[in-house]
Amino acid sequence: MKLIDIVNIKQGTDSCQRFSNGNTLPLVQHPFGFASFAPQTGSHRGPWFYHPQDRSFEGIRLTRQPSPWISEQGAICIMAQNGEPIEDVWRRWSGFRPQDSVLKPHYMKYDLLRPRASLELTPTNSGACIRVSFAEEKCENFVSVLPVATPCFYEVCGNTVKGYTECVSNQKKRENAKVYFVLVFNDGDICEIISDNDNVKGNEKNWYGSHAACHIKLAKKSVEFKLSTSLISTEQALVNLKREHTYKSFDELYDSNEKMWEEHLSRISISDADEDVLKTFYSCLYRAYLYPHRAYELDENGKAMHYSPGKDSVCKGYRYTDNGFWDTYRTVYSMLPLIAEDEYKKMIESFINDYKEDGWLPCWTATEPKNCMPSTMIDAVLADAAERGVLKGESLECALEAMIKHANQKSEYPEFGREGCEDYVKLGYVPNNYKESVNLTLDASYGDWCIARIAKLLGKDDIVKEYSERAKNYKNLFDEKTGFMRSKDKNGNMRDGFIPESWGGDYTEASAWQTSFAVQHDLDGLAELYGGKEKFLKKLDSFFAEPPIYTVGGYGFEIHEMTEMAAADWGQCAISNQPSFHIPFIYAYFGETKKTEDWIKKICTEGFSYRDDGFPGDEDNGTTACWYLFSAMGFYPITPGTARYIRFKGLANAKICGKTIDEILA
Repeated sequence: MKLIDIVNIKQGTDSCQRFSNGNTLPLVQHPFGFASFAPQTGSHRGPWFYHPQDRSFEGIRLTRQPSPWISEQGAICIMAQNGEPIEDVWRRWSGFRPQDSVLKPHYMKYDLLRPRASLELTPTNSGACIRVSFAEEKCENFVSVLPVATPCFYEVCGNTVKGYTECVSNQKKRENAKVYFVLVFNDGDICEIISDNDNVKGNEKNWYGSHAACHIKLAKKSVEFKLSTSLISTEQALVNLKREHTYKSFDELYDSNEKMWEEHLSRISISDADEDVLKTFYSCLYRAYLYPHRAYELDENGKAMHYSPGKDSVCKGYRYTDNGFWDTYRTVYSMLPLIAEDEYKKMIESFINDYKEDGWLPCWTATEPKNCMPSTMIDAVLADAAERGVLKGESLECALEAMIKHANQKSEYPEFGREGCEDYVKLGYVPNNYKESVNLTLDASYGDWCIARIAKLLGKDDIVKEYSERAKNYKNLFDEKTGFMRSKDKNGNMRDGFIPESWGGDYTEASAWQTSFAVQHDLDGLAELYGGKEKFLKKLDSFFAEPPIYTVGGYGFEIHEMTEMAAADWGQCAISNQPSFHIPFIYAYFGETKKTEDWIKKICTEGFSYRDDGFPGDEDNGTTACWYLFSAMGFYPITPGTARYIRFKGLANAKICGKTIDEILA
């Protein structure tokens, strides 16, 4: 059995803005690939441009969208058309039969009914080989390159189309933030190239701009052509093309990609699992290999370089993007060193590069930094890497410098640093004149604990002492009377009208119920606040026994995470979102392993599947997929930053790279 054949890359795609079963895209790419491709079936839904129940096809989309909640970065669409080539999606789309389409990690195929053409793609790291085959040769058959949302410019050079799209820039202007692309056809495959727009860009001859579409008229019924991309230049895209497109045919590249994915999937083997668990497991494992995406390229001498948003220019070294640390620190960066160690080492190096170029460590990084989720939870990722021995020497010193900076200094840019850090240092908590102040405080204390761990490795005892004390600041928000973490104003007064089921306001995508357990770095200290282990575990029992009710609270309206929590029968445990991820494993931490096993079995069975609606909430860049993988295998990183795991009985026996879980944890 080939593992790739049981992967459903549509897992989680049956979602909408008001209810997420994953909010995923079916991405065809290399593991951690530079370029990703997805079918575009309904662009009228904006970021939700693919849905598995659609029967319309608008083109294959080159996409750098890491999440529907993060804006697209320099997309283009490739479509097969005949007769009159059309740019407008409302007029150009074609019907297709879903049962005849193919979506695999390494391959996409759509048979388009209107132009009577098949469109196939298999990827390279920075591009793809695309094959288009029309039923008839007598018609005017076209491959169209079409802009998506942002301006697109291109130049025609014989059998090559060179172009770029401008990236969305939400924070500060970056003149050089672009996605470059080249398409290369074989000699004799094309007749002519037609533009929908005759506007010339600047004074550059043959450059077509604005929302121009490029229609390539084919001389043959069936052609294969090459696509390559770059974040640096069209010249670099050609360098990438020359390096990666060394195969003899589409089918040869297809076979190579299949072997690549099969090797990655086979790094974990599981046994004693039923068919549903098997399919769900490997569909989740596919998603664990998608993010973060490579954003570095190799020059003609094979040296790594990348476009740096901080410098708005090209810099040496690695860069990875499409990752939000508030989500991914919880599971992804405890999984990757086990299944992709070499890639993981480059990722850690790239985050230090980001600091050197931006002056700040990343919080949420796409093609450019994003102001999306709060806090600086990259602290846990770096502490974890330091304990593993991956982050060391000068880079470890640099990491400590960067972490201390964002722990104490306010950034002028909202996409960097800890919000409220100066008040946190002064008061020992972030006051509630800041949005989501409880989470900001708990995350800051966790980050301080991570700083202390790195300082200890470096022998900086004064820093260890200072930040170990700061790591206890979570205690400043504990309300002994209600048994919840509650916000305070600058004078130390708790907010009136407390409702533990109220979401938002003082809490991030959660209520006091989910947030009050967010002390992964000191669960023993948290238990002491409740009066000891027994009383704390009773509070945990209440958490799972409470009905999944909520009020909209500080949001003022219902957000999809509320709806998803209430759709399940897991009490106040909202595995639909990251704040609840570690909570079922607290039982095992305190020795009540059976309760962890019972809840994990229930949540995995009721909330996850390999089907298109297979997640209980957002699958953010591998986080929820990795949560399932850990749960199924029977171990979990309850305290990221320690490289240690909680052990329990999972859904199957597993080996990772030939080692049993017990051998890995020994």
